[in-house]
Amino acid sequence: MTSDTVRLTVGQALVRFLSVQHTERDGVEHKLFAGCFGIFGHGNVAGVGQALLEAELADPFALPYYQARNEQAMVHAAAAFARMRNRLSTMVATASIGPGSTNMLTGAALATINRLPVLLLPGDVFATRVASPVLQELEDPRSYDVSVNDAFRPLSRFFDRIWRPEQLPSALLAAMRVLTDQAETGAVTLALPQDVQTEAHDWPVELFAPRVWHVARPVPEPAALARAVALISGAQRPLIVAGGGLIYSEATDALRRFAETTGIPVAETQAGKGSLPYDHPEAVGAVGATGTTAANQLAREADLVIGIGTRYSDFTTASRSVFAQPGVRFLNVNVAPIDAAKHAGLRVLADARQTLEALQSAVGDWSVTPDYRDEAGRLASEWNDVVERAYTLGNEPLPAQSEVIGAVNQVSEARDVVVCAAGSMPGDLHKLWRTRDPKGYHVEYGYSCMGYEIAGGLGVRMAEPDRDVFVMVGDGSYLMMAQELVTAVAEGIKLIVVLVQNHGFASIGALSDSVGSQRFGTRYRYRNAQTGRLDGDVLPVDLAANAASLGVRVVRTTTIDELRTALVAAKRGAEIALIQIETDPLAPAPDSDAWWDVPVAEVAELDSTRQARKVYEADKQRQRPYVASPSSLQTPMTRRAP
Repeated sequence: MTSDTVRLTVGQALVRFLSVQHTERDGVEHKLFAGCFGIFGHGNVAGVGQALLEAELADPFALPYYQARNEQAMVHAAAAFARMRNRLSTMVATASIGPGSTNMLTGAALATINRLPVLLLPGDVFATRVASPVLQELEDPRSYDVSVNDAFRPLSRFFDRIWRPEQLPSALLAAMRVLTDQAETGAVTLALPQDVQTEAHDWPVELFAPRVWHVARPVPEPAALARAVALISGAQRPLIVAGGGLIYSEATDALRRFAETTGIPVAETQAGKGSLPYDHPEAVGAVGATGTTAANQLAREADLVIGIGTRYSDFTTASRSVFAQPGVRFLNVNVAPIDAAKHAGLRVLADARQTLEALQSAVGDWSVTPDYRDEAGRLASEWNDVVERAYTLGNEPLPAQSEVIGAVNQVSEARDVVVCAAGSMPGDLHKLWRTRDPKGYHVEYGYSCMGYEIAGGLGVRMAEPDRDVFVMVGDGSYLMMAQELVTAVAEGIKLIVVLVQNHGFASIGALSDSVGSQRFGTRYRYRNAQTGRLDGDVLPVDLAANAASLGVRVVRTTTIDELRTALVAAKRGAEIALIQIETDPLAPAPDSDAWWDVPVAEVAELDSTRQARKVYEADKQRQRPYVASPSSLQTPMTRRAP
């Protein structure tokens, strides 16, 4: 070792490098990696595991280690953490070779689809191949340099395998570039052969100097801004669709000022919910297949859709049916080119906050007509009345899910966070939850991954310890992945878990009905000896007892009043609590008056399916191509070159 190098293993060098990385935006620095989740096996225990131990003994706060119980769940927790921190900080996840690593694949897909930065360190096969095939090694007859970790390639925004120590520095710098790029971010995977992790190398000391990665705020191109202003000022019924990118940009105050100045109503996607408080005069609520009647009526008649930080998923556009005006145009503000170009829209490739502030200045005193403002306000008020009725439905003998949502919403404070991901609850929450804070609503709906809820709640609370976190999870999702309750208990992390028990899959049950499949395979039942089908009695599954066995304080409730009392007590308490309540899976939430494209069998013997196909073919006529005429996006400044 010379004076300008330090001798460390690959694992030790990796951990030391990660512990000194930072991001900076608007002059504020953030620690890029707040910690490392890990489950150890023979593929990482001697390399990354040993390095994390040394780091903890030297400085337990440099890169804290958190013991997870499920590899997929620890990636979910990391993604939730990154979302709460507006993608400026995240977590690392390390797993052993084989099933430990491939268990992280679902988490990688979720992070990349939701554009959330997470760093994955899966153990890999021996680079030397001296003992191949080793335990859990996939033998590919086409090539010996393929392992199961190659499955991460299509799910990662950056993937590399470190075959030699010398490759680590360039791989680390590339990984940081992607993790801190708001347009390119997602899962980043560095596959680490188990023997290479333990190899020593002389590293340049500069590699371990604290490094700050600037997160840019791209400003709108003047010509694009001018075209955007021309489109807005020429619109009669514009509508803003606020997506998750607007919140990550910390642009909610800029949006509020712009909406108040112009009177343009604001609808929200799942990720963008909370962009405005629910009771703001310009807020019209959720849009699309799980939207409000207010937002969807305005969407159907909008002549200009201003999408800010949205990727326009099929739920947002109601499978391209909700923006129904024949000549509707799109103005897309986004840092990601793939999203800015959608629906043949006018692209403003820039940061949401920078663009809104520029538009605020450029539009001057332009605003929509008073009649349009009044209409949007009236529609929002009518929907608010619908929500109030759903909160106080009085369904018997079991309460409706909407009443459970109402009770949690009323007990929660403005800065508290509701977490959900899959089943019928995300749609109901999108319509009904009254959000009062930009970070108060955390529903993972890019991948809508069953099992995300508890792990995601863990990541949310770790990111914002001063907020209470209400995890709303159905029995189906709970059965998929509840292990991180143990992690929360071990770490003393308070969560309030509301377990909604309806003995099956309520969302897919309703969807199955709508496509003529009669709720087949969506209820938890005994197999009936007489019929040979799963249509017997309800299974005696006791999920509350399961949670109690994991060390969680459990409260069983049967009525909304009991639920509310338990929620108040859980909020006052300092420990994790799980509150169970049974609900009626057939009690519907208010209708969004929108459509979602789920194909129905074209031929069938079942009359229920044939009737559903007729409805589907009629609804299919509502879809639009969203390919605006190029001339509709041109402005007077546009001219052809000679």
